[in-house]
Amino acid sequence: MKRLPPDDCGFATAFNVVGGKWKMGILWEIHDRPRRFGELRRLLPGISEKVLTEQLRQMEADGLIARTAYAEAVPRVEYSATEIGLSLNSAIGTMASWGKAHTARMANTLPA
Repeated sequence: MKRLPPDDCGFATAFNVVGGKWKMGILWEIHDRPRRFGELRRLLPGISEKVLTEQLRQMEADGLIARTAYAEAVPRVEYSATEIGLSLNSAIGTMASWGKAHTARMANTLPA
């Protein structure tokens, strides 16, 4: 995904972090507890393994999530939201509320 150059209002930074079809869904699924890769695949029907891997790597690089690898007999990796990710999740919740409140109106104004 092409990233927008930084701007003074912060929108480009926010969009760069949440841009992508699956990032907000991933963040939502890990906001209350860590999840493993397979869990995320099941919780996000339609996402491919390749795309999930890419999105997780981008989100880790942006500091939204933390990846923890456990060196056990059967190695496992968990993904959890960082403090920055949790704060973004609050903003996403506000956007979701706005969307719910205006869904009908927006559906009536958009071309078919």
